[in-house]
Amino acid sequence: MKATLRAIGTRLLYGIPVLLIVTLGAAALMDLMPGSPGQAILGDAATAEQVAAINAQLGYDQPFLQRYLDWAGSALRGDFGQTLFSREPVAEVLLRRLAVTAQLALMALVMALAVAVPLALIAALRAGKLLDRVLGFVTSALLSIPSFVTVVLVSLIFVVWLGAFPATGWVPPSDSLADNLRYAFLPALSLSIYECAFFYRVIRSDLTGTLREDFILVARAKGLPRTHIITRHALRPSITSLVTVMGLSLGRLLGGAVIVEFFFAVPGLGAEAVNAVSIKDMPMIQGIVTVCVVAYVLIFIVVDLAYAWIDPRVSVR
Repeated sequence: MKATLRAIGTRLLYGIPVLLIVTLGAAALMDLMPGSPGQAILGDAATAEQVAAINAQLGYDQPFLQRYLDWAGSALRGDFGQTLFSREPVAEVLLRRLAVTAQLALMALVMALAVAVPLALIAALRAGKLLDRVLGFVTSALLSIPSFVTVVLVSLIFVVWLGAFPATGWVPPSDSLADNLRYAFLPALSLSIYECAFFYRVIRSDLTGTLREDFILVARAKGLPRTHIITRHALRPSITSLVTVMGLSLGRLLGGAVIVEFFFAVPGLGAEAVNAVSIKDMPMIQGIVTVCVVAYVLIFIVVDLAYAWIDPRVSVR
């Protein structure tokens, strides 16, 4: 237990420089982007004096380092400021948007694993045969399809042709769980397609190698059933790489679901990031960047700890 806590503390310390560098870069965006928050609020018709007065009122007339230190001090207390236009607390908006994106990311991850793992098991047992070659071709094709093409194809099939799901929109699970799942299905499916192909190739490659190991040959020589050999002896040592790519995928889904959320009009973190950049809402941009970095750090801490659980030979330090 002490070793685990020490490992968590060490990795959190490693994440501090990353968080510092990324949030500094996000804060510097305001000086690099054309215009200013005051200009974005008042519009092009405002005079220079009016813009300067708004910037001073919001604290954007201060030097860069002073602005960053003021923001960081407040952020450590959980106060990310207010959005420029609606004047809502950024933390409340982030929690609301993050809940939507997290649901889509987890649904996409479950869908991808539910398809990829069984197919990889079947393909590994039939390595080199027709089914294995067909699945290899299909997954290669899926990996090469851009996200904006995926969302169009998914919408065309399930909305236009089948009419089975709504085209856009979102219903919170607190209002209706059934409607929430109906609206979330297509965005989650669109996100899961790439991850499914990616997971399949990783698991299939690792399983094919594991099935050639000596301990598998010994198990076969003992006459153990094939299903028992796969599930008890081959699968567990073959999913170490999968744990790594799952961490990468979850982080990517949380921070990169912009196209899918925009296309299906889902009020998630990615859509909010696009909106914040377009209106130069710096408090929201800094809050989103911070949440994404913290999510990545926490995900990889969990991944490191999962290694030790999967393979007892791996020590947690």
